[in-house]
Amino acid sequence: MVYSYYPGCTLKTKAKELDFYARKSAEALGFTLEEIEDWQCCGAVYPLASDEIATKLSSVRALNAAKERGQDLVTLCSACHHVIKRVNDDMANVDDIRQKVNNYLDLEEAYSGETHVYHYLEVLRDKVGFDKIRQMVKNPLTGRKIGAYYGCMLLRPSSILQFDDPENPTILEDFIRALGAEPVVYPYRNECCGGYISLKEKELSGSMVDQIMESAEYKGAQELVTACPLCLYNLNHGGHSHTPIVKYFTEILAEALGIKEEQGGVEGA
Repeated sequence: MVYSYYPGCTLKTKAKELDFYARKSAEALGFTLEEIEDWQCCGAVYPLASDEIATKLSSVRALNAAKERGQDLVTLCSACHHVIKRVNDDMANVDDIRQKVNNYLDLEEAYSGETHVYHYLEVLRDKVGFDKIRQMVKNPLTGRKIGAYYGCMLLRPSSILQFDDPENPTILEDFIRALGAEPVVYPYRNECCGGYISLKEKELSGSMVDQIMESAEYKGAQELVTACPLCLYNLNHGGHSHTPIVKYFTEILAEALGIKEEQGGVEGA
């Protein structure tokens, strides 16, 4: 299995190790991520204005690049996945947006939402399979109580993202279980961490982080795992000090597969 890969800005700058773990884990699990050439920022936030076209263009360029390769598109970042998949839905279903974008980009062949967009977790669940991952684990995370933190972007709007049940998702818990750890379910796992307001409304964002962390801690979580780099940063640095430490899902995947240990970190990544 070969996929076009859209890493996004954070995973190529501040979070290079998370990208590195994803690529190495993919190799171990039998699929390949081919990074799209000359990709641009997805825009980071899906534009809510129905007449906003300019901020959709970079997502369409990435989608069209995958189409030209005849490949599905995979992302690691929840925000990138959210934006690109919603823009793809626009291109498939909104005539006005599709016409304006194609007129602006002047592509050899008009783009109309042909590319399938997957989050890396969906590839693990739907293409590789958690049973196979369980069989390939070298360092089971036995005895570790890990809570899944979904946040906002992965699940909503569910009619477009179609990622998991927006009220009672299970993909991260199933992922945690496949690595040998014990998943911890807690009330605030689907709530916003306030990442997008953390600079302007630091106190409010901090209180949102505290609620999430206290909820997880109360249910016995020793760690949290997330699929959003912004959530990862905000949960680790916002609010007050809490017991659960927060990790990115590709890090614990690489740890369980023995890749993190073999590579000795990410030097040279």
